[in-house]
Amino acid sequence: MRGAGLFAALVGTAFAQAPGGWTPEFAMQFKTVGAVIPSPDGSRVSWTETQSIMEPERSETLTQIFLANADGSHRVQLTRGEKSGTAPSFSPDGRYVYFESPRSGKMNVYRIAVTGGEAEMLTDFKGNLAVYALSPDGKTVAFTGYEPPADEEKTKKEKRDWRVVDANPANLSLYLIPAEAGEDGKRAQRKLTDGSRHVDAFAWSPDSRAIAFSHQPTPSADDWTRGDLAEVEVVSGKVRAIAATNAAETAPVYSHDGKYLAYLASSDPPHWGGESRIMLVSRETGGSRALPASYDEQPQLLGFTADSSRLLFLEARHTRTAIYAMPLDGPPRPVFETEKGVIGTAGARLNPAGTYLGLPIESASEPVEAYVMKVSGGTPIRVSRTNMDLPKLPIGRTEVVRWKGPDGFDIEGLLTYPAGYEQGKKYPLILNIHGGPTGVFSETFTGRGALYPIAVFAARGYAVLRPNPRGSSGYGRTFRFANYNDWGGKDYQDDQAGVDHAIAMGVADPDRLAVMGWSYGGFMTSWTITQTHRFKAAVVGAGVTDLWSFTGTSDIPGFLPDYFGGEFWTRFETFQKHSPISFVKNVTTPTLVLHGEADVRVPTSQGYEFYHALKREGVTTRMVVYPRQQHGPTEPKFILDIMQRHLDWVDQYVR
Repeated sequence: MRGAGLFAALVGTAFAQAPGGWTPEFAMQFKTVGAVIPSPDGSRVSWTETQSIMEPERSETLTQIFLANADGSHRVQLTRGEKSGTAPSFSPDGRYVYFESPRSGKMNVYRIAVTGGEAEMLTDFKGNLAVYALSPDGKTVAFTGYEPPADEEKTKKEKRDWRVVDANPANLSLYLIPAEAGEDGKRAQRKLTDGSRHVDAFAWSPDSRAIAFSHQPTPSADDWTRGDLAEVEVVSGKVRAIAATNAAETAPVYSHDGKYLAYLASSDPPHWGGESRIMLVSRETGGSRALPASYDEQPQLLGFTADSSRLLFLEARHTRTAIYAMPLDGPPRPVFETEKGVIGTAGARLNPAGTYLGLPIESASEPVEAYVMKVSGGTPIRVSRTNMDLPKLPIGRTEVVRWKGPDGFDIEGLLTYPAGYEQGKKYPLILNIHGGPTGVFSETFTGRGALYPIAVFAARGYAVLRPNPRGSSGYGRTFRFANYNDWGGKDYQDDQAGVDHAIAMGVADPDRLAVMGWSYGGFMTSWTITQTHRFKAAVVGAGVTDLWSFTGTSDIPGFLPDYFGGEFWTRFETFQKHSPISFVKNVTTPTLVLHGEADVRVPTSQGYEFYHALKREGVTTRMVVYPRQQHGPTEPKFILDIMQRHLDWVDQYVR
């Protein structure tokens, strides 16, 4: 029945009638909102909507660009077809929306008039194009890309395509093309940086004469700690260093008056736990200074206000997010905080003039929509109808709960009650643990199609606890670094204290408990079942189960040495003491192991190690591997299958 329901679902089309209750298939109907971009004058807003497509021979996401007036009127779909359109931006005069699309067979930059019509392809890049930005004067498109060696296809055909590890990295370079074609109808492409460094972010100066860019030696995920900042003159191509310290520098942003360049700098040395300060460089003197620390010390820069007096940024605060303004002198102050729910961190944008904010906003009970508001204040105005027309089904109530962890730490989490919850009745509880470990459970929509179908669990009569133990973001640097040298220690106790709290509240039945999580959540799940028998079912998703072998096979070999203060060959006993595989003989809990076959962050071997050990110890177990999937599965049919397997496993062993 699972296969029939899966292939019958063409997600993105509305149900003819409301389903009888929350199901994984219904959850997959909900769309997500990406970048929300107000036009330079604030009169229009563009945003992206992404839906899941599942047909007999298709399993993919499709993103399209939408446009509306700033009051939400005259809403239109701007791009169409079977290829996505992403990363919209307005031309300075507001006449065009620029975007990226692979509709030519490779990713390229296009533009389309706001009045509609056919899109015009601007770039014709033969390699892998990453990101682009239009110059403030509207005359030039800058983009990053990588052009593979000319003989790459030839060596593949001749079976000589060996790869020397760490040699010839696929570094992204900066390129330029004119926005307008020449008399011959063509646009001459110019390479601005030489590829000796990997460009990971860039920004145009307000006079369009220079580009600031952050760079690291290679695209390796482990190389972020070696990030520096530079500026290149557009005409001459001359590059000068802006910041090249032992800290990691990234995310450059110019002030509108051209006097300042702001960027983020990590601690010195950088730590994977994450801590960044906003730095301000005077372009006149070259001097730099650190601005006051933000609450969580993980700000996401949006840009300067129109008068260049404040720098706007987005940051998590407990289970919510907020927009803050950092003055050039003085501490930051909130500009906008949601009364409930969160602002989407991946989609919040400031318009080029620094006057309007585009915001994806959602809450635990309300799906995401696109909003726009003035920087000067006011109420955000909804401009989209992304999910407004889907059936409104009863949804389990979600609330923030608090308890004490070891050492008196204040711990928060999100408790979702079963739909139709009855006071005094005890329910089976699912402990869902987040990844990271610097992730954070925030007040996002519980009904979305995701690996953990919270609303579906609630509709099935489960309570779900999602704790933010020490190590999580959103609670300040001290809290985030409190699990250094202690994975599976007091963070584990924080989680268990949360379960105890849900039991003491009279919500959770202590005899019907399940535990599950992905990545670090998978580590903590595998660790949990080696430490206690209280859980009747467990699902380990892409979990780190052996700290030694993980460090030697992952694409981030510097990650655990940072968390545990040294390499595993010098901290052998510490790595052993914190590895779930070391205590696998203690496990009795029926355990499902899920893993992406192409996962280089937490290699599939981590799942196999734990699965084979459980099997040899006689523990009830099953392992499912998803082809082509990296650390986070993206193909909708696989996501749907993972949702259903979570449900089936806990139904079988807990319900």
